[in-house]
Formats: sequence, structure tokens, C-alpha cells
Amino acid sequence: MRILVLGGTWFLGRAVAVSAVDRGWDVSVFNRGRSGSTPDGTRAIQGDRTNVRDLAKLAGRGPWDAVIDTSASELAPRDVLAGARALHLVTGRYVYVSTVSAYQGWPDEALTESSALLDAPADADADFGRLPDGWKGPDLHYGRQKAGAERASVEAFGADRVSILRPGVILGPGEYVGRLPWWLRRAERGGPILAPGEPAKTIQPVDVRDVATFALDQALATTGGAYNVTAPIGRETMGGFLGACLDVTGSDGRLVWTPDDVLKAAAVRQWTELPLWRTHAGVWNIESDRAREAGFTCRPLSDTVRDTWRWLSGGGMPVQHPRWAKHGIDPAKEAAILAGLCR
Repeated sequence: MRILVLGGTWFLGRAVAVSAVDRGWDVSVFNRGRSGSTPDGTRAIQGDRTNVRDLAKLAGRGPWDAVIDTSASELAPRDVLAGARALHLVTGRYVYVSTVSAYQGWPDEALTESSALLDAPADADADFGRLPDGWKGPDLHYGRQKAGAERASVEAFGADRVSILRPGVILGPGEYVGRLPWWLRRAERGGPILAPGEPAKTIQPVDVRDVATFALDQALATTGGAYNVTAPIGRETMGGFLGACLDVTGSDGRLVWTPDDVLKAAAVRQWTELPLWRTHAGVWNIESDRAREAGFTCRPLSDTVRDTWRWLSGGGMPVQHPRWAKHGIDPAKEAAILAGLCR
């Protein structure tokens, strides 16, 4: 296999490139060269995928059996469309990494791989779906952008040549968002730990290496399709996750389970101040049957926690990203909430 990875230097893109090299594939990575390092055994092609000339030069380096797009999270659909159009004649298949945010019902409703998507055209610009200042409702801008980008990939390549992956939360070594690293450092610090909701609450994160494996498997597929890339509903729990964080760090910390309404009353920001905690009914209710039928498997979350701790405690450093600073509750705020619980 001769593949092109759009991105390829950090987190999922890097995991895809490294795994492809391990399979003995010929791997090129295309990026601006501004963050991360080129994985060993890959061919680096520098350029900006929003630049028409760079895209034309990239197409001239083909052909490839497949392109795996891991770097479109902040691109407008029209930029994804331009890149896909530039590559469709020199590439056999297109594997696009999207998100469950592209669904109309996320995070409020249970989802399957047949659930309705948000509406966005394939040639939408970066402002499409942006909400006005002062808007108090749900922010669907990101989801609409991703839904439009999905349509862009299909418009350029055709449905039979496109595989769309819709993960929810991806964790693992190299994570740049900061969710799991924050919980690991908090567990390491010990003491009473504000634990959100109920320990039996199901969660569905997946390991970055398993998403990479499935992306490469889809590069070999002979038909197109869209797949929810999440852990099975009910297999993993918040209690098991936080317990694993305590175990791997050797912490003497004590989990203080705190009802959702108490956290809401204390104005704890969902999804960020206590990462992975969110009360919406559909956030962790995502069926991924079609992906599993296509061969997707995900390792136990405890393995992801262990390996991320080894990476982090061994000096691993993620690529710098502004989302990192948004995660984690201030120790003083946490202490105040805990003090109120102990009265």
C-alpha cells in the first residue's frame, strides 16, 4: 500500500503514520511542518492544504492507494473539498476522520450510524453555521462544519470510495487536548478528589491507536461507509476510568462522588472543568455496531490509561494546543465544593 496522510505529525495523524510504517506500507505525510515531527520511515511533503498551488504540487507526487485525512478539524468544508478534488484522480480511496458532533442529535439523543446529520453544503466557508454574539442555545457551528466536510469528501470521491470515521472522544499517548492527562495528574496529587456523577455512568472513549488501526483497515476496504468509532455502550464506566487513574499513578487519593445537580449548582463547566463529565442524555449513548461489523475493536480503557501514564511520566510532551489550558478545575474551586459536601 502506498498512502498519503494529511497531517501525520501528532496524535491521531502520527499514530496512523507510525502504524502504517509498521505494516510495511509506503507512507507520505503532508503538512505545514509547524508542529510535531515527521515519523521515522515516512516521506515528508510540506505544504498548506488551503493553498491551491501546494495542493497541485501534492497531487503531482502521487499516485496513492489511499489518503487518510486526520488534519481537517479546523478547516472549512470548502477547503476539504478543494483538497479532495485535487487528489481524487491520483488516489484510490479517501478516509475522512469526522466526529459524532456532525449528528443533529448529539449530545442530547441516542445515536446510531443511521442518525440524521446536521445540514451544511460541501462548499461552505468557515463562517457557515456560526452563531451570533449573545446566543444562548447549543453551538452547532463545529458540527455543521464537519458535516459539510463529510459531504465534500463524498462529492469529490464518490460514496463508494470514501470511508467516514466518527469518533467521540479519543484518548491515549500523545493526547494534546488534555482530558486524560489532567485526570492522571489530579490522581497523582491525591487527597479527596471531586468525582462527577455516578461511578456506574457509562463512557465511551477510544484509544488513538485503535482509531488509527481502523483507519488503515478502511484504506483497504472495497466499499464506502460511515462508522461511529466509539467503545461499546456499557463496557466502560466513569468509576472504572477514575479507578484506573488512581491505580496507575499509585495514588492514595479518595474519590468523592458528587451528584450532577450539586456540580451544576456550583457552576462546574461540563466537559472541561471535570473532563469527560457531561449530563446530556446522548453524550455516551452512541451505537457503533456497523464499525464493529467492519472490524473495529478497541482495547480496554484501563490499558489506555496505563499507557498514557507511561508516556506522560516518562517525559512525553504533547504538541502545544490551546484546548489543553481549558481542561481541569481550579484546586481552590474543587476544595470549596468538597468542603461543602463534608459539612
